[in-house]
Amino acid sequence: MAKQYDILVKLMILGDSGVGKTCLLRRFTEKEYHPYHISTIGVDFKMKTLDIDGIKVRVQIWDTAGQERYQSITKQYYRRAQGIILVYDITNEPSFHHIMSWASDVDEKAPGHIQRILVGNKSDMEAARRVSEEKGKELAAFYGLDYFETSACTNQNISEPFTRITELVLQAHKRDVERVLGPLDRFLEGASLEEEKGLQDPHEHTQHACSC
Repeated sequence: MAKQYDILVKLMILGDSGVGKTCLLRRFTEKEYHPYHISTIGVDFKMKTLDIDGIKVRVQIWDTAGQERYQSITKQYYRRAQGIILVYDITNEPSFHHIMSWASDVDEKAPGHIQRILVGNKSDMEAARRVSEEKGKELAAFYGLDYFETSACTNQNISEPFTRITELVLQAHKRDVERVLGPLDRFLEGASLEEEKGLQDPHEHTQHACSC
């Protein structure tokens, strides 16, 4: 059977319990919204294939439990992820402040080249907003992250953060490949020049007849 994708990308969604991580994931992967569901226990995942600049990317997205008692399980998956979506609830200020703790965990446990973005969820609940969009952008700028406000309920900006984090992972992957292939290309170029030099100086290898 022919391979249905060109590359596999592994993402994680992190944030406090109740910020809407599972709703975001199901809206993105299944185009469904269920406001009432059982909280994630440990780690669950879903898959979706994206087309990024002609590359078929199979995205594996791990949905993590936000409760503290499950965080030891969640952290075991950090090292396997290539991209992190940090999520808070714009109507829940503590979930916003806890982003710093989640970001610190990522810095400590995840690979150094991991990509991250910040998402403020439940943008449809403007009347109950407790975290301004400006504060969200300021926090994102502090960490050097792209920032999105989303609503799983109204389907606002759902595909954008998932697509963007996948693009960032691919860009980082390309840079890693270039760092590896760059020295290799220079080595092969040098070896080729040495070989050409040897072919241009055949007299160095010519055996002269004995004149005695």
